[in-house]
Amino acid sequence: MTPNTFIRPLAAVLLTAASFAISAQTLVPAQSEIAFTTRQMGVPVDGRFGAFTAQVRFDPKNLAQASVAFTIDLASARIGTAETEAELAKPDWFNTKAFPQASFRSSGVKALGGNRFEVAGQLAIKGMTRDVVVPVTLTQAGATSTAQGQFTLKRLQFRIGDGDWKDTSMVADDVGVRFKLALTGVPAL
Repeated sequence: MTPNTFIRPLAAVLLTAASFAISAQTLVPAQSEIAFTTRQMGVPVDGRFGAFTAQVRFDPKNLAQASVAFTIDLASARIGTAETEAELAKPDWFNTKAFPQASFRSSGVKALGGNRFEVAGQLAIKGMTRDVVVPVTLTQAGATSTAQGQFTLKRLQFRIGDGDWKDTSMVADDVGVRFKLALTGVPAL
C-alpha cells in the first residue's frame, strides 16, 4: 500500500473537519460492529473485524456536507478458528503485512426517505480501490444514533483469495458485509 493511500483520505478528513460547520459524531465502539459472511463449499461462514475506527460528520438536514470515513484493521478479522484467522493474514488473502488496513471514504450521501440513505464512496482493500454505494438506515434512541446497513462485495475484485483460492466453487466470490455504527452527536432526524 502506498503512502498516498493513507495520506489522501487523511487529508480529506482533515480538510472536511476544518471547512464544515457540521460537528463530528463520536463512534461508540462497544455498540458497533463490522461483520461479513462468505460461503465455503456452499456453507455460510460468519466473521467480524474486532478493530476499526470511523470519522463521521452527518446532519440529515445538510447532506451536502456529510462525510463518512472508516479504517479497518484487517489483522483483527475473526472467523472462529485460530488456524483460519492465521490463513487470512497470508498474501493470498488479506496480506496484512503489506496491506494492514482497509478503508472507506464517502463521496456523497443521498436521502431515500424514511430514515434511509445511500452513501457513495470508495472502498480500498489490498491495494485495490472500487466505487461502492452502501444503503444505510439511521435510527435514534436517546443520545445514540445507529447507522446500519449491508452490501455485497466481490472478493476477487480486491484480490482476496488469490492463487488456488480463486476457484469460486470452493469459496464464493460474493461476500456479504454488515455494519452497525453507534454514534453520539447526530442531530435529530
